[in-house]
Amino acid sequence: MQQTDRIRFILNDEDIALDDVPATGTLLDWLRLRRRLTGTKEGCAEGDCGACTVLVGRLLGGDLVYESVNACIRLLGSMNATHVVTVEHLAGVDGALHPVQQALVDHHGSQCGFCTPGFVMSLYGLWLSSDRPGRPEIEKALQGNLCRCTGYEPIVAAAEALTASRPSTVFDPIERTRTAVKEKLATLSPRETIRLGATGNRVVVPASVEALADVLAAEPKATVVAGSTDVGLWVTKQMRELDPVVFINHLGELQAITRTAEGLTIGAGVTYTQACEALCGLVPGLRLLIERIGGAQVRNMGTIGGNIANGSPIGDTPPPLIALGARLTLRSTAGRRELPLEEYFIAYGKQDREPGEFVESLFVPAPAADDRFAVYKISKRRDEDISALCGAFRLSLDAAGLVTDARICFGGMAATPKRASHAEAALMGRPWTEATAQAAAAELEKDYAPLTDWRATAAYRMLAAKNLLTRFYLETTGETAQLRRFGEVA
Repeated sequence: MQQTDRIRFILNDEDIALDDVPATGTLLDWLRLRRRLTGTKEGCAEGDCGACTVLVGRLLGGDLVYESVNACIRLLGSMNATHVVTVEHLAGVDGALHPVQQALVDHHGSQCGFCTPGFVMSLYGLWLSSDRPGRPEIEKALQGNLCRCTGYEPIVAAAEALTASRPSTVFDPIERTRTAVKEKLATLSPRETIRLGATGNRVVVPASVEALADVLAAEPKATVVAGSTDVGLWVTKQMRELDPVVFINHLGELQAITRTAEGLTIGAGVTYTQACEALCGLVPGLRLLIERIGGAQVRNMGTIGGNIANGSPIGDTPPPLIALGARLTLRSTAGRRELPLEEYFIAYGKQDREPGEFVESLFVPAPAADDRFAVYKISKRRDEDISALCGAFRLSLDAAGLVTDARICFGGMAATPKRASHAEAALMGRPWTEATAQAAAAELEKDYAPLTDWRATAAYRMLAAKNLLTRFYLETTGETAQLRRFGEVA
């Protein structure tokens, strides 16, 4: 049985046991300052540039899965029962370069070199997970890595060369130890709750969801951390002191995905990467949004439940989930409570979550076969950017072409993700025509009074929201319109 006074994991080829883990300490700081593994760089300290990319292996559904993550915002307390792999681990016993590194050398994929280790680790993660990635897969794997020198083309060329030649994995440092690492990680999952530190600097790793409920009943103001893609910035940018910090990324009970004829149930600890195929299998139009949430490192860390629980008015997933009629399950020692997702958001910074409650799961009902659905994200840059606004639309029509159900939700237009009730009412019972769409768009001014900030002006947000409704109309009608049911076509 694992001791409850240590965080235990594997770092490259070394077993680690830590009893001194700062509640807000980052993996990057520990690697660089305590272990002197300085190949992992600090660039932005907010999960944007990818210079800090490492791989983290974890047991997921019985398999050992390695994913790229941002060490700058990954908190050290979340590392229990994982295998952390840094760029230093890739070198051969004789100092030979790994095929990924050699490809970057051969194709001149590095200039100043600061960002290079992060690119190496992102491409290494892709190399491990995909035999023959095409250019779209390569570009997606590199969304979270920024370079100011090469213009990216040599880096992509290196990745394409790897795909074409596919060097042997026999001597790969992960592949040659995969079985042993898998067996060891299985012994590190906590059987009892791990508690470290004293008041003001406490780390808690619950052994189960029941233990999590008990912890939060005793510490209702604790900070619950799953992926830390938001909380990590509280630490690195706002210098917040958090106590206690409760880590839940290891809880398999919160990582279940269940599909039935009625819909999809997603555990709160499911990451964007895990959820993508299941959600897009239910509603294909969600793929265009999910693949623009951060970079691959953020999607590998951030969770669906966390995006909901933090209550941000510009979170990417609440608008489409509300438009789809999703329901939320909250849990505490008192039991479970279910409510429509839209009712969870009360006001800015305020959610319908009682002391001791936590988000346990989300249910997304299966849309009808002939429903129209689309979600659009507006941001200053396409990848790795926060939404200025996000609009989601779902429409049902009867045989006569009259609107029988309409759900429209925007993020970034109010203090919470909010439905457009006046616009919806303007659609109900009317034919789905350009005139109807324009009338509904005009009603958006009754639904929202957006703010001006550095992402967009109020006038721009309102105009863009109206234009998105028009776009939805154009993409779902007309002889030349591409099929947009469930958002099947980009």
